[in-house]
Amino acid sequence: MKRRGWNRERGVALITAVLMVALATMLAVDVGYRGFLDQRRTGTLFALDQGYEIALGAEAWAADFLKKDMQESQTDHFGETWARPLPPLPIEGGTVEGRLEDMQGRFNLNNLIHTDGTPNPTAVKQLERILAMLEIEPNWATAMADWIDQDTQPGFPDGAEDTVYTGMDPPHLAANMPITRVSELLVLPGFGPERYAKLRPFVSALPVGTPLNVCTAPGVVLDSLSEDAREFSLNPEDLGKRRTSACFPTLEDMRGSLGDAAYTELKNSLTESSAYFRATVWVTIGTTQFTLYSLLARGGAGSVRPALRSFGSE
Repeated sequence: MKRRGWNRERGVALITAVLMVALATMLAVDVGYRGFLDQRRTGTLFALDQGYEIALGAEAWAADFLKKDMQESQTDHFGETWARPLPPLPIEGGTVEGRLEDMQGRFNLNNLIHTDGTPNPTAVKQLERILAMLEIEPNWATAMADWIDQDTQPGFPDGAEDTVYTGMDPPHLAANMPITRVSELLVLPGFGPERYAKLRPFVSALPVGTPLNVCTAPGVVLDSLSEDAREFSLNPEDLGKRRTSACFPTLEDMRGSLGDAAYTELKNSLTESSAYFRATVWVTIGTTQFTLYSLLARGGAGSVRPALRSFGSE
């Protein structure tokens, strides 16, 4: 009996010892895993901070580059050095790369309204033609104009104001002011990601109304300047080839394309130079990637300043 009781006690002690070892192992693993997560989190935060500083340095370099470009040339076209992407350059622990884009080569959505906040019918018609060429329903142009204009009453048959947007989930009001991001189009009821993806490469949202740089505008945007033109959009490859070393089309080319009467009406909304560029900087450090989008505004005195920054998304 004593031996049997002793064996039972020894078995209990053995099971207790095994449980204690298992518990100690679980605690050790948990502590180690938490330490790993803390170390990983700290490393990621450090990489993001480092990426942020490197991206700002690249932004300053791009601004300085645009200053020099303005001193050397009165036109902005794809044959200039600013239009060449910056290839990946090695930095400590990773790479940095970037590019500059002329945002005045796109249709500026804020041109849909005049400076007094009222709709601009000429710009609305132009946007309708862009949408039609992209196989998007043209009536979205009036919805966009109503989103931006200052009043609270639908100004077009297909427009929408607060009465529509307050009924959405979640409810909100119309902007009734110039937009700061093209992505605001996604709040238009029914517009959706598919239409947005089609339109996004052809439009911008600049702080003020701007003329269109004909040297860098896509063929679709150039052809939208007149009712039935398809001179540039039908052969984008040829358009690209003619832009490798100089401005094309020039303002004189546009006069010939549009005709004297139409050109005279539109000439104040056309240019061969630009004041707004977007710098996109990608910084990769280890497994962490940091992206900066910076809208750079170039002033008449040669100054260049960031007008808007966003991180991670346009």
